Amino acid sequence: MLTVRAALDVLLSAARPVDGIEEVDTLAAAGRVLARDQVALLDVPAADNTQMDGYAVRAADCASGSATLPVSQRIPAGTVGQPLAPGSAARIFTGALIPAGADAVVMQEQCEADGGRVVVKHAPRAGEWIRRAGEDVRSGAVILAAGTRLRGQETGLAASVGLATLPVRRRLRVAVFFTGDELAMPGEALAPGAIYNSNRFTLRGLLQDLGCEISDYGIVPDSLPATRDTLRRAARGHDLIITSGGVSVGEEDHIKPAVEAEGRLDMWQIAVKPGKPLAFGEVRRASSGSAAAGAPDSAAQQAGTAFFIGLPGNPVSSFITFLLFVRPFVLRLQGVSGAVEPRSLPLRADFDWVKPDRRNEFLRVRMNAEGGLDLFPNQGSGVLTSTVWADGLVDNPPGQAIARGDTVRFIPFAFLQH
Repeated sequence: MLTVRAALDVLLSAARPVDGIEEVDTLAAAGRVLARDQVALLDVPAADNTQMDGYAVRAADCASGSATLPVSQRIPAGTVGQPLAPGSAARIFTGALIPAGADAVVMQEQCEADGGRVVVKHAPRAGEWIRRAGEDVRSGAVILAAGTRLRGQETGLAASVGLATLPVRRRLRVAVFFTGDELAMPGEALAPGAIYNSNRFTLRGLLQDLGCEISDYGIVPDSLPATRDTLRRAARGHDLIITSGGVSVGEEDHIKPAVEAEGRLDMWQIAVKPGKPLAFGEVRRASSGSAAAGAPDSAAQQAGTAFFIGLPGNPVSSFITFLLFVRPFVLRLQGVSGAVEPRSLPLRADFDWVKPDRRNEFLRVRMNAEGGLDLFPNQGSGVLTSTVWADGLVDNPPGQAIARGDTVRFIPFAFLQH
């Protein structure tokens, strides 16, 4: 079995960013991946302005620390004041341009208005409370690099230099289906031995969080012909196929032979708990047949292969392997150029783990008020409540026991779900 690190290396080395670039409104660009470097065409701020409500002055006129000056003008934000006469002050408001001749701003809390005059009870330094032109962004600077996954702060930065649209990679097209004759949908009556298909909701939600376009082929019967047929249909017009269930080696597990018949498998088992069976490969795109509803159907999109990842059927295994392996792979396909692997923090374990597994374990934990980590009492791979109770995972190496007070590697869900 591959180690977690080796499995990630296989996935990330195979990932190739999708082609296709579109120009989108900057207001709608959050969550997308930037396709080209963005360069500022102006300075931010464009001119010196005040950080505070107060009075614009010449610092030399206030050197005594108790200067009384006539107020010559009032400068709200969005207006341009007149040059400041020596020995006078200008009432000024946050964001307003500094008038020529002024070299400092004294905040209003350090001043006392007296009719048309102001008593400045402070000896300011030249430059005090002034934002200098270009101190945030210089014209000609690259403000956002290609491969950046845009958050609100990135779109805000783009807007600050006047970028109304941004070039982004097209959305990743992902097909999903779920195998198992025992699966039912919420709202249906459960037959004996049936279970509700929670994985459909979990995986779709995780893919939606990543901004993917999703085609859902639903629940597929446990048969080799049905699995192969769905793989062929899913490959058309999609970049990636994700399945849940059927990846073990039992008589009713048909994913492995189906993918090998329709393409190839490059990876099968990983030394991870929960998880272990995780399939990775590619499925050939047929040149004819029915595409998914709404899926693109050009000749170029039908050529080649679609990537395939088969996740375990146990709900927790499916959830954790998605976060550890599928999410980094999807980010690379989307064109993200920075680090995509899970990051951890060193935190104190407030629990004992005395029977470690020979595989790399990922334990569901939650931070407590003392800054340590509590362990969910049932670490079974079917206990989906643990994923809601927890706020992260402990990355525990193979064979590693944990004693209360040990420092462990904590991966917050906040690092894995944004």
